Amino acid sequence: MTDTLSSSKLIQGRTGDWEIVMGLEIHAQVASKAKLFSGAAVGFGAGPNEQVSLVDAGFPGMLPTLNKHCVEQAVKTGLGLKAAINRKSQFDRKNYFYPDLPTGYQISQLYYPIVGEGVVEVEGEDGTFFNVGIERLHLEQDAGKLIHDLSPTESYVDLNRAGTALMEIVSRPDIRSPEEAVAYVKKIRTILIYLGTCDGDMEKGNLRADVNVSVCRAGNYAKFKETGDFGFLGTRCEIKNVNSFRFISQAINYEARRQIEILEDGGKIVQETRLYDPTAGETRSMRSKEEANDYRYFPDPDLLPLELEQAWIDDIKANLPELPDEKRRRLMADYGLSQYDAIVLISEQAKADYFEEAAKGRDAKLVANWVTNELSARLAAAGKDFSESPLPAAHVAELVALIEEGVISSKIAKEVFDHVWNGEGSPRAVVEARGLVQVNDTGAIEKAVDDLIAANPDKAAAVAEKPQALGWFVGQVMKATGGKANPASVNEILKAKLGIH
Repeated sequence: MTDTLSSSKLIQGRTGDWEIVMGLEIHAQVASKAKLFSGAAVGFGAGPNEQVSLVDAGFPGMLPTLNKHCVEQAVKTGLGLKAAINRKSQFDRKNYFYPDLPTGYQISQLYYPIVGEGVVEVEGEDGTFFNVGIERLHLEQDAGKLIHDLSPTESYVDLNRAGTALMEIVSRPDIRSPEEAVAYVKKIRTILIYLGTCDGDMEKGNLRADVNVSVCRAGNYAKFKETGDFGFLGTRCEIKNVNSFRFISQAINYEARRQIEILEDGGKIVQETRLYDPTAGETRSMRSKEEANDYRYFPDPDLLPLELEQAWIDDIKANLPELPDEKRRRLMADYGLSQYDAIVLISEQAKADYFEEAAKGRDAKLVANWVTNELSARLAAAGKDFSESPLPAAHVAELVALIEEGVISSKIAKEVFDHVWNGEGSPRAVVEARGLVQVNDTGAIEKAVDDLIAANPDKAAAVAEKPQALGWFVGQVMKATGGKANPASVNEILKAKLGIH
């Protein structure tokens, strides 16, 4: 895709136009029952320090043992990102002091990550697609957690999270707007959930992003892409641990504006780490590059280099589930769905599965409409996702079947849906119990039409000159029949009676 400077990628400053350039580091907690280098359990909601082994607590003489399942999850994720799997990788020690890091170092991968370069196709809000390059994915262990609000004078340390396996997914500086950043994180999250390698729960901190933001003069990004010279780009600032789509967008908007104001006032951007304060709606300095620790990386002496067999990688690849891009293309091909409908459906794996179950033998477009509109809205209002839907897919299929068979109209279907949602039974049961069957008896419809014309001779005469006035008659007939008359029959009979061809 060629990079064209659309207005959405430009920010107007006092002295001219600017561009935002971003790369993201997504930290995804590996879906695993045990930690990366110990057998301690991983889970949310345990009491403080209830899921801590001697390895996690940094006791002397304790040696890490690599969790094979976490390695498999990283390889699976790399394959899902269309990235190169490095058969040889190495774990390094990243040394720094912090109270929630008992050993005084974090085991990570700096020089030789487990996954190399890849590319992700991302759907923008406007229906267009753009590519984001993946630079690397590496495995590392999480630190613990400090709790400051239990005492006015002391901080408490909870090591439950210490040693939990994380995948850090590092992108290229290919992201150009807050909207693209959000779309990219959503796409990565969807891929991880489809793969089953991370649950994507941002509220629990299982997926969070560090956003590297810089600004440059309009046109300089294109020069960077042509030459690879980072001199065309501005100095970047890293916003750490942003854990919601809304906050990602807000943080980028604020940070870009902050940098532009400094530059336009003749100042310089200091490369630093910043935090986003959602209450104040601003980013704040956490530490500058000059103050940053020298991590003194070196290969972990307790862990051998990791060597993977190609046959093992091939076996993981052969057993990958259907991924979002493939599912989108298949839904469009097999069900004749529009690209928009397919993208909405694949955004949640459970939603796409629900649709396919309901669409068997039915009008797929009609099923998609009910799933993406009425049902999605009800579930969102109830705070549920499709895996928790109180309505089985069979009920949506039955509702669509009743419309297709002419038993109920689309208007009546909404009333039926309300009753089904409220637990009154299946759509057919509701239609029978409440007498909501569509009136297809042309004799009954003709009588309602005749009565209406007789009561409104002036309006009936006017329709010949003003055919659009037919809509009033249709509405009145539907009202007279309690909304049960077949709309197609109503239109046909009215046109015949009123002489409209």
